[in-house]
Amino acid sequence: MRAGQVHAPGSGTAPALYECVVAHARTTPVRHSFRHRTYMWLVDVDHLPVLPVALRPLAGFDPRDHFGGAREPLRTALERFLAVHDIHLDGGRVLMLTHARVLGHVFNPLTLYWCSDRAGSPLCVVAEVHNTYGDRHCYLLRPDAEGRAEVRKELYVSPFFPVDGSYKMRLPQPGERLGVTVRLRRGDDVPFTAALRGTRRPATARQLLAAAVRHPWSTLAVSAAIKMHGIHLYLRGLPVTPRPSSAPQEGLK
Repeated sequence: MRAGQVHAPGSGTAPALYECVVAHARTTPVRHSFRHRTYMWLVDVDHLPVLPVALRPLAGFDPRDHFGGAREPLRTALERFLAVHDIHLDGGRVLMLTHARVLGHVFNPLTLYWCSDRAGSPLCVVAEVHNTYGDRHCYLLRPDAEGRAEVRKELYVSPFFPVDGSYKMRLPQPGERLGVTVRLRRGDDVPFTAALRGTRRPATARQLLAAAVRHPWSTLAVSAAIKMHGIHLYLRGLPVTPRPSSAPQEGLK
């Protein structure tokens, strides 16, 4: 382990930071777009980073922030969800792209889990979506060789779209570059596109401090930006779609 490297006990994959730009583009019924800079972590779910005591307020990894919100290992919660779909990792590696808790706050619009079998072959990707109302939903994806997959939309996310249509995603496993795209398709239209682009950085104390200085309260800023732009669209007269009631998702405790 290099000096200043964030420690991930027992992992063969060092955790990484990605300096990111998030872009949202809406085309109908009004045009609106914004870009937001942040940073995210890529970690092994079995070997979450251990930070020096002084830096722990800047990056907390709490399993209760994911899946059903239980105090249990992330792998346990993930495997429970996958078992509903008859997928078994058999000890294979899982890499998670996520926001960590910063100063006690976290909001993850999208967390991605790249799941491999014991031999290292890709099995699936799980996309965990959180909305600003406290709801969450996990989508099981089986991307093709280009990282492309499509899945039916099942969670109320924006108050300006009903729960219909599908998501066309491109989510190759991150390397030196991160490139994720999510497009909402409704019939023949693509009224909304979100893109996440980033550059890999080693997860050192210096890099984490630099990211925290550039993006203070990073996860709070993400949720604030989403709400601010929602207010902007409402004031432009965009009609609000009522939020439907939903039952707990099978496989989420």
